[in-house]
This record gives sequence, C-alpha cells and structure tokens, in this order.
Amino acid sequence: MNRLHPRIRLVWIFRAVALAAVVGAVGVGLAVFFEVSPRLPLGLALVVVVVGVVHAILRYRNWRYVVREDAIYLERGVLTEVRTEVPLVRIQHVDSRRSAFERLVGLARTVVYTAGSRGADVTIPGLTPGDADGLRTRLKRLVIDTDGEDAV
Repeated sequence: MNRLHPRIRLVWIFRAVALAAVVGAVGVGLAVFFEVSPRLPLGLALVVVVVGVVHAILRYRNWRYVVREDAIYLERGVLTEVRTEVPLVRIQHVDSRRSAFERLVGLARTVVYTAGSRGADVTIPGLTPGDADGLRTRLKRLVIDTDGEDAV
C-alpha cells in the first residue's frame, strides 16, 4: 500500500485554519454588531483549528492506496473507514491537478473518472507532481493494456 506525502497534512491543516478564520471573523462581526463579548466566537474558532489539526493527522494516518493490474484500491477515513475498488476497465480518463496551495507546498493530486459515475470518482491527494504524473501515465498504460487501444 502506498502512503500520501507527509506535506498533505499542511494542505489539510491550512484548510482548517482558513475555516477557523472565517468562523472567527463572522462570529466576532456578529458579536460586535450585537454588542456582546467576542470570547465565544474566538473560542469556537480555536476549537475548529484544534479539531482540524487532529483530523488532518488522523486522515493522513488512514489514507492508503495501491494500483494493481486489475484495479485501484483505496483505504481512507477518520470516523468512517472507506474502502474503494475501482476496476481499471471502468476508468474513462485520468487527470493530474495542482491547486495554488498545493503548488506552494510542492504537491499534486490524481483524479480518476469512471464510466457511469456522477463526476470524479477517485481523487488521490498528497502526491509529488512527478508521482501524480507517473500515476496518471501508469494508469493510462494499464487501462490500455486491459481494455485495448481506444481506452483513456
């Protein structure tokens, strides 16, 4: 089983801090408007940060994937464990993506789209750009070998 790059925790922690900042700002704004103490919204923002950091650490520990000759297998989840198997014959196309913050920390993700789905079925985050491109290329090769020349 493959693990994600440890820097993915920074991305997830950044999201938690950004959410906490929004919660805190809205809460303090409401506290000022209603002329009450801003302690409660600031405390709530602190709780969001702590829960977000703990969630990022646990999420990283529980995220694994492997690409085999017939399918991609993923295991992930904090409160609920999710195991996903994507047969290669169902893959329609594969993308490598990098958000602005992922570029900043040197990470990327691979997104796998499958037949009969309602959007992106599988996203594998926390990869280096080279690993994301390599995974995309490897999946394309495996799908072509599995399904014929007109695949992916």
